[in-house]
Order: sequence, then structure tokens, then C-alpha cells
Amino acid sequence: MNRRPTLLAALALTAAAALTLSACGSDDDTPAKDKDTIAGADTGGKKSASPTASASASAERPKIQLPADVTYKFDWPETGDEDKDAVLSDSEQRIKATDMAIAEQDPLHEAYRFYTEGTAAAGTEEWIQSFVDHKARTTGVTRFYDADVTVNKDGTAALVYCEDQGKVYNKFLETGKVDVTPVSKDSYVIYAATLRKNENGVWVTERLTSQRGSAKCQP
Repeated sequence: MNRRPTLLAALALTAAAALTLSACGSDDDTPAKDKDTIAGADTGGKKSASPTASASASAERPKIQLPADVTYKFDWPETGDEDKDAVLSDSEQRIKATDMAIAEQDPLHEAYRFYTEGTAAAGTEEWIQSFVDHKARTTGVTRFYDADVTVNKDGTAALVYCEDQGKVYNKFLETGKVDVTPVSKDSYVIYAATLRKNENGVWVTERLTSQRGSAKCQP
């Protein structure tokens, strides 16, 4: 991967179970051959909804604390629909919680597990473990955009979104070295997530697939 580049190009091969999508929005439980992994939306314009404002307050969400050099730009819309905004909000928190687990080198971190279940949780654990094995974390600015949310009457939802990894890199913990790599088509990743609203009102991601080099996500 070019965001978590050389390292994660290799890591993607180890975290096979997690995520690859052959068709955007695919609901297939069988992952395609892994070109990529989690790292793990929107249409530009308006700012993303606040994680605490739009999401249900019935559950006490984990506090996210990240290194100062790990930042985000969420070009996600405020849809005006309570459920859709909550899906985006909880998905944003899931993404940050995953990077927090990477930074803290904890593959079983309770924060990302709060927002994931099933194959998404298993894939995220493998993804984080890959960083732990290489004694590395992420650094830089990640942009998320072109989110498309569908909420179903049965309490499930589908979310497709893009990620620009062009300004995010691997940082090796023992040396502090940052592996800066050039931007390429592989810096752009498309994700498809399946979510379910649990009993505490949290939109939990159950399945998450990705495809690197997506034409849809490239500028």
C-alpha cells in the first residue's frame, strides 16, 4: 500500500482474511484475493457529522487518543438523516480506533472492538497485528471522501467510501524512521462496509472489504 506503503504492501498479503472487494458494495462473505487490507467515505462539501452529536448517546463510546502526527480529513456529508449520519459517525470512530490500536500496538484493543464484530473484527485484528510484528505505526494525514450510505429497515446499513492514502506513511517505532513513498494509483482505496445497529444504538461494522487502485476513488 502506498499509504502504509512498502510495509503494508507486504502486510496486505498476511492480513488475507480482512478485506478485498471485487465489486463495490459486494455483500459476498467470501473475500476476494487480497490486494489490500484494513487500515479502513463520502461526497465532499459539508463537514462530517460530529461523532457525539449524530450517534446515539445510549452507549458510552471509547475515548480516542492518537499521536499528534496522525490526523484525518473526513470529507463526509451531513445527510440530515439521523441514521445515515450515525452510520458515518460511528464509522469515523472505527477508523480512528483502529489507528489508535496500531499506535498503541494492541491487536485486541477494546476501542476498535467496540465498533466491529464478525469478519470485520477478525480482519482488523490481523491488520493491527501486522503493524505490531513490524514494530510500526502510521503517520500523516488520511482523507476520506465519496461516502454513499444506505440504511435498511431491518437495522442494517451499507457504506461505500474512498480513502486517499497519499500523505500517510509507515513510521517504525524503534528508529523513528518514516517511510515516505510517492503517490500512485494504489494510494486510492475503495471500501465497502456492512453495519448493524446494536442494542446500544451503535452502528457496528460486521463486514469490511477493500480494493486498492480503484478508478472510482482516483482524482
